Amino acid sequence: MKVDVLLGLQWGDEGKGKVVDVLAPRYDVIARFQGGPNAGHTLEFEGIKHVLHTIPSGIFHPGKVNIIGNGVVIDPVIFKKEIDALTAMGVDISRNLFISRKAHLILPTHRMLDAASEAIKGKAKIGSTLKGIGPAYMDKTGRNGLRVGDIEHAEFGARYDALVAKHKELLSFYQFDRPLSDYETGFMEGIQLLRKMNLIDSEYKINDYLNEGRSVLAEGAQGSLLDIDFGSYPFVTSSNTITAGTCTGLGVAPSKIGEVYGIFKAYCTRVGSGPFPTELENETGELIRQAGKEFGATTGRPRRCGWLDLPALKYTIMLNGVTKLIMTKPDVLSGFSSIKVCTHYKFQGKQIDYMPYDIVTEIAEPVYTELPGWTLPEDGVHEISDLPASLSSYIDFLEAQLGVPVVIVSVGPDRSETLARDPEFAS
Repeated sequence: MKVDVLLGLQWGDEGKGKVVDVLAPRYDVIARFQGGPNAGHTLEFEGIKHVLHTIPSGIFHPGKVNIIGNGVVIDPVIFKKEIDALTAMGVDISRNLFISRKAHLILPTHRMLDAASEAIKGKAKIGSTLKGIGPAYMDKTGRNGLRVGDIEHAEFGARYDALVAKHKELLSFYQFDRPLSDYETGFMEGIQLLRKMNLIDSEYKINDYLNEGRSVLAEGAQGSLLDIDFGSYPFVTSSNTITAGTCTGLGVAPSKIGEVYGIFKAYCTRVGSGPFPTELENETGELIRQAGKEFGATTGRPRRCGWLDLPALKYTIMLNGVTKLIMTKPDVLSGFSSIKVCTHYKFQGKQIDYMPYDIVTEIAEPVYTELPGWTLPEDGVHEISDLPASLSSYIDFLEAQLGVPVVIVSVGPDRSETLARDPEFAS
């Protein structure tokens, strides 16, 4: 068996949580491979909205194994809140949630360092979620970090105190006067909960599952344009959000990668700072924001909105080796008389159809193709054949431009509002 991968192709918020939830019945194992509580994967079913930050989106399916991989960073405080919420809903996490011992911990002082670093940047801030993600990954690569497996050792308290002392020295260089107690509340309670969880050597577990013929879906967080190496640097996250991150974040070989599902919105959004060539800072952008309820699931911040960007999408399809595309939220554009799609950039006096090295200090001006808009029926769309002809033509246009089939279209937040364009996904 191989690991299938599902990830976002834009700047995050593409609807990954919902799609994982829909695809989960096809798999035995769902595994998160990177990121941390800066992710906000939203699922909606039976009229109830659920937001997961650390736990894989297959958790609501009894009998499915859910694994938090070694590439994830975990905040024990946020993790405990997630577990408490799931327990209150009657979800039994004792049998189907497993955590890699090699996953790193986010300490309260990581959050303090994140807030202090962002504050000192002023207008140059990157738009961090202030969850301590960046500092935690810095400690990981700097070989200072604490891992989940460390909490099983008697000297964990001493290791924690030593790292906190080091962080306090760093904080002394910032004008940051909030006390540690503001951040530390609940941390040790979260650690105690983690000690009761199913802690595993996940790289062995996942490979054992594959050797047994069990199917695995790897769930990515954030989006490909936020990748630490290939995103719009420095306005990126601190992990590898692309397919390659699956191998390092779960401990599987590149030869074990199977299908790669790339999710994209019918338009673009971005949270926080950073370049956004097709951004609409006008009434149209606001209409999309309100219709799409484009506010961050983790931060609540309004998302910047704009038309679909094909050079960026081609770039992330290439990086990820995408084999199948899934489009979300065309329903948000319902009622527009026409829809624009960026097919090229004007960049340094030339017209190009690829992502250049620097779109942070250089301007990439979008070149648009205009297509007919669509209006969805008020009672919703229940079959792929019910899509308006202009929306079907929009999808056909994208497939021709991108060279990858769109196999699923999501026309609403609920599980039931998911339409298959490929018979393989009809069930």
